[in-house]
Amino acid sequence: MTPPAAAVGAESAISIRGVSKRYGTRRGEVHALDGINVDIKPGSFVVIVGPSGCGKSSLLKMLAGLQLASTGEIHVMGRKLTAPRSDIGVVFQSPVLFPWRTVMDNLMLPVDVRKLDRGSFHDRALEMLKLVGLQDFADRYPWELSGGMQQRVSIARALIGEPALLLMDEPFGALDAFTREHMNLELQRIWMKTGKTIVLITHSISEAVYLADRVLVMSPRPGRFVDDIAIDLPRLRQLSVMSTPEFGTYVDRIRELFNVAGGIDA
Repeated sequence: MTPPAAAVGAESAISIRGVSKRYGTRRGEVHALDGINVDIKPGSFVVIVGPSGCGKSSLLKMLAGLQLASTGEIHVMGRKLTAPRSDIGVVFQSPVLFPWRTVMDNLMLPVDVRKLDRGSFHDRALEMLKLVGLQDFADRYPWELSGGMQQRVSIARALIGEPALLLMDEPFGALDAFTREHMNLELQRIWMKTGKTIVLITHSISEAVYLADRVLVMSPRPGRFVDDIAIDLPRLRQLSVMSTPEFGTYVDRIRELFNVAGGIDA
């Protein structure tokens, strides 16, 4: 399947130029990222993989505007990124739901924080709950939901402000294998329906190949991009695609870049 139409002939959704990141610690300076350059088209699904400690999460935090680059610049939708923005949604590994708030109230949290009119977002909230299959759970509390359902609430919450860009940091890492596969199917469906630009971080090579239009592979710290792989597998992808030779070829290519068993989860 061709990527969503927004990706054709459009300017970059994300443009990263010469980005590096250094942290000062009691034991000296940590060089997390070095020389990051990449352009990402609107409407594409990009997955970043790399070994632990290579700077993946640091890069995602910079894309979210939560951290500043030590050098270089990041532009999102043509505007230089210097702080968090309402057109960027973020989903973390933990759903971060408030236990005293219902699903609807957790979904409305960005609206409340920005002191916007709840009434004007009511229909949008119902639409997002339907999108993630939780339309019958608006009045439930987080402790009444499974882990996968809680993460779906966090995805809906990230989408309620209609962001152009959705960033996801190991969103399914804490789930069991069966639920994780189901969530991969759900995320693919949501992406194909909304056409959002998605950048996702994972340690799983198979998850990266299954979800992505494009896999960016990072080196050990300081993190750099060492490969940029276009995934030419048809959409809608069923889980059975993971058993095909074509899928295995992509997985093997990524695994060979690390040259050690266990460097990245299969």
